[in-house]
Amino acid sequence: MEHLSLSDIQRIMQSRCVTARTIVGLEGGEFILHPQAEEIMAWFHEHHPNYTLLSNCLAPRRVIDAVRLHQPRHLYVSLDGGRDTYQRMRGRDGYDRVIEVVEALKNEVSVSLMFCLSPWNKFEDMAYVIDIAKHYGIDIRIGIYGTMAFFDTTSELLTASDFVKQIPQSIHDTQENYDFVALYDEWRNGHLRLRCQSIMSCLVVHSNGDVPLCQNLDVVLGNIHEQSLDTIFNGTSACQAQYHYSRHCNACWINFHRKYDIILVRNFERLLPKWLIEKFYGQYQWTADPKQTYRKHLKSIQ
Repeated sequence: MEHLSLSDIQRIMQSRCVTARTIVGLEGGEFILHPQAEEIMAWFHEHHPNYTLLSNCLAPRRVIDAVRLHQPRHLYVSLDGGRDTYQRMRGRDGYDRVIEVVEALKNEVSVSLMFCLSPWNKFEDMAYVIDIAKHYGIDIRIGIYGTMAFFDTTSELLTASDFVKQIPQSIHDTQENYDFVALYDEWRNGHLRLRCQSIMSCLVVHSNGDVPLCQNLDVVLGNIHEQSLDTIFNGTSACQAQYHYSRHCNACWINFHRKYDIILVRNFERLLPKWLIEKFYGQYQWTADPKQTYRKHLKSIQ
């Protein structure tokens, strides 16, 4: 298997495009199984404490010990349903291990449950995980399954005709989740179009060193083993790709990118009329009606 080494990561962190305010997420696969996981987390704890960890918690003791020792700012824990759903989706019974980690760390670090709605679970599973988060007094982040090029996955889209009506009412008690899930229905029907601005300030470095334009497209800007991250991310060719795709791509509904865009444009609409926003931002629409605003649309479906 390929891994970014500690020295690779240290070199990345010396880049000018990385600042003390940059949030670094240690993910995978399962980062805690990285052969240098402890060394890397120790380095971040000392040199860049503004980092987070994502885990499936199948090695609960290792996660608990590492978090307590190296204190990431946030722990994101994957949970896509109850025990039976977990077994069906992941092929093993890891539900109790997730709960073990949550119970051990919920009062020591900020914890979020990460729920992904997919063709293999249901809205009932979403409601179940929301209830778990409420029970433990922790945050929940909801995503929707996408076919990311890096993971070589394919699936049928979620196509329920009454998609919005199935969203559990309890989602309204969570932060930054309802609009993302509800607007997916407009996007999958080809009615919603937003520019992708997140690619200007967010990036991923894959285990082989590749730096993709985004999590969805198989467009690689460069490789950190061949060029510096500053050259890859801020070079002429990268800027040209970012400029093009930010204006013309509407091809995914991945929460890493699209929540950014939703929050950006809805905040514009709190201050300015839609016609004026389009003068500097460009044309966009939430629904089949290009004049519909975020607030009016969300009010109409709640």
